[in-house]
Amino acid sequence: MGIPVEVADAYRETAVKPCICKTRLLKSIHAEDGAVTVDWVVLTAAVVSLGMIVGLVIWNNSGSIAQMIASYIGSQEVVTTF
Repeated sequence: MGIPVEVADAYRETAVKPCICKTRLLKSIHAEDGAVTVDWVVLTAAVVSLGMIVGLVIWNNSGSIAQMIASYIGSQEVVTTF
């Protein structure tokens, strides 16, 4: 009496799958097809971050300048006659 064919087939299928997964994983790690995409994502993130930093600096400094301009304009007198 031996191992039933169904059990042997199921064992072979499960025994082969980890090898296939490992092979696919290694191929995808060593593939360079997506490297350009990753580079663009990193570059885009760097540009967006730099833009946010510059915007933050400008935003913080523009508040005090806007107040100085508002006080200057508010202190001016409007001449209504010629």
